[in-house]
This record gives sequence, structure tokens and C-alpha cells, in this order.
Amino acid sequence: MTKKTKKTSKKKQSKVFQIIGIILIIGILLYLAFANLFKQSNNEKTAVKSNTTIDFVKNGELTFLTSTDKYISKIDIEIAEDDNSRTQGLMYREKMKQNQGMLFIFPYETMQSFWMKNTIIPLDIIFVNGNNEIVTIRKNTVPFDTGHYASTKPAQFVIEVDAGYTDSLGIKIGDKIVWRRN
Repeated sequence: MTKKTKKTSKKKQSKVFQIIGIILIIGILLYLAFANLFKQSNNEKTAVKSNTTIDFVKNGELTFLTSTDKYISKIDIEIAEDDNSRTQGLMYREKMKQNQGMLFIFPYETMQSFWMKNTIIPLDIIFVNGNNEIVTIRKNTVPFDTGHYASTKPAQFVIEVDAGYTDSLGIKIGDKIVWRRN
């Protein structure tokens, strides 16, 4: 190969690398644009959902009792007993009165675990076994936390109330619940 041919070959290689570089840059920019668009779309969906007010629906009442059956307090409850309502729980709720809570009913007693994803208000999560005895209390859960708040023993019922409720009334492990539907 002559010097002229080598120079022409190097120029062609250089142009090829420039074109490849330009294609890579365009590809990266397109990727970032679509990723940002997808992220914005998901944020808008969350914003729409969180701007939708979900009202409390009273389905019954729940009474907290000491381990010796003395009255502690009573709350109105919304009942979540199917997969959809248990999955939704109190997500996207902006407020809940001190005398309200959600009762989750499961078909059988097992270890339970909850998270706070898309849950705006801090909660106390109370795990109750099949004999209506409180077995675990997770106090002051953190809104939007994707960590798990689990029972320490098998539970069939879970009650969510405003954070601080259990401390303010002295509700503790070993206490009991009694509930009824409307």
C-alpha cells in the first residue's frame, strides 16, 4: 500500500468512527428522552391517583379491650377482606380521623407483612391472631416506605390506625379486639 492509500484508508476509518460516535450519541439522547417521558407519565398517574379523595366508609366498629377484658377504646372501621381491598388498604388517603381505622381480614392465620408504599399518613399497624389477641404492634410507620412491617407471630387480622393511637391509649401486645359489621 502506498502512503496515499494509507492516508485515504485512515480518513475512511476516522469518518466511520465519527459516524458511529454520532449514532451512539443520538441513541443515548433518544433513550434519555423516552426514559424521562416514561418517568413523567408514571408521576402523572400517581399524582392523579393521590389527588383523588378516597372517603372513609364505615363498615363496622372495633373495640380494644385489655387482656382482662376491660374497655380501652372503640373505633369505626372500614373492612378490607378481599385481595383488591387488602392491596389498596389506606393508600392515597390524605387523612383519617383518630376514631377510625381499617380492619384487614385474612382467610387464615399466618405471618403477615405490610408496607407503606403510596400511603400518605403515618400509621400504627396492629397484628391480631385468630383468637382476637394482639400479637404485634408496629408503631409510627413511615409514609411511602417500601420496607416491610411484619408480624412477629401468625395473625389473621390487621388493624391500621393513626400513628400514636396505641401509645395514647396504652394498647399493647396481649390486649384483645372485638369487632362487628354494621
